[in-house]
Amino acid sequence: MLVKSIWTDIEELLSLSLDSLLEKAWDIRTKNFPHALNISVPSAKTYITDHYRNKRDVFVNISVTGDKCALNCEHCKGRLLESMIPAQNPSKLKEIGDALIEKGCKGILISGGALADGMVPLDDYIESIWYLKQRGFKVIVHTGLVNEDIARKLKAVDVDQVLIDIIGDKETINKVYHLDKAPEDFEKSLEILKGAGLEIAPHIIIGLDFGRITGEYNALRMTSEFKPEVIVLVILSPMYGTPMYGVKTPSPEDVAKIAAIARIINPRTRITLGCARPSGPLKIETEKQLIKAGVNSIAYPADEAIDYAHGLGLKTNFKEECCSLL
Repeated sequence: MLVKSIWTDIEELLSLSLDSLLEKAWDIRTKNFPHALNISVPSAKTYITDHYRNKRDVFVNISVTGDKCALNCEHCKGRLLESMIPAQNPSKLKEIGDALIEKGCKGILISGGALADGMVPLDDYIESIWYLKQRGFKVIVHTGLVNEDIARKLKAVDVDQVLIDIIGDKETINKVYHLDKAPEDFEKSLEILKGAGLEIAPHIIIGLDFGRITGEYNALRMTSEFKPEVIVLVILSPMYGTPMYGVKTPSPEDVAKIAAIARIINPRTRITLGCARPSGPLKIETEKQLIKAGVNSIAYPADEAIDYAHGLGLKTNFKEECCSLL
């Protein structure tokens, strides 16, 4: 008997209406997961709503390159790095860790700008990451593309999770990331990380091609092949002053379709809506649609989305750590 491929499943599901997809996705979520929605509110952003107020310095983001990134991507231009704590040498990372633990910090995301080959320069920081782990921090790392050497080293120092963006369209990789790579290179990084025994949290950026849906379903196909512990969906949120600022971002319906298909073809994988997404009127509708599509967690949701979840009978659990861990 021939086994259907994941790509065949996706193509069949794309022929269904959004309502049918949402119904299927909700049924799968109900059968396979607790009737609860985890709310991620790490201290990288201030979150004050009617339902919860987060604290400072509980879970922080650190950049090993400061605000520098060789790729200078069209949607970011390094702006995302500006909100992170800069640690441009290994000793500084240890120093920051010592200061944070005195403030009650529990977890750290280590990220940074990429080099021209798409890799975040982490090699010099391995011993410092181990130091943070020994001090009791939960440590997750955003790597960019990887090779086997860095994957082995990250495993050796017992990082809790590896985050990696997965892009399924070569033209988008070239023109948005300014990176001379193809989807197969991202697929290879997933293979390397999984082969090293690391917990992976692939991120799929919906609308990365100037708001258009291009390689997202291929990214979902690649991601699903490796049966990750969690899939993180984020939505293009162009930074002010970048070439993409002001582009039309994907509609709540387009995002919900991707989320519902992700849930259907990954019935027991945690799926989360990450922190990157546009603000404004569509934010609330997008969050509601993805709750109905069966996500397990949402970062920084609006009060209206939380009320909607309660209306569906979901209990909400607030946690001050990265959504990929929930």
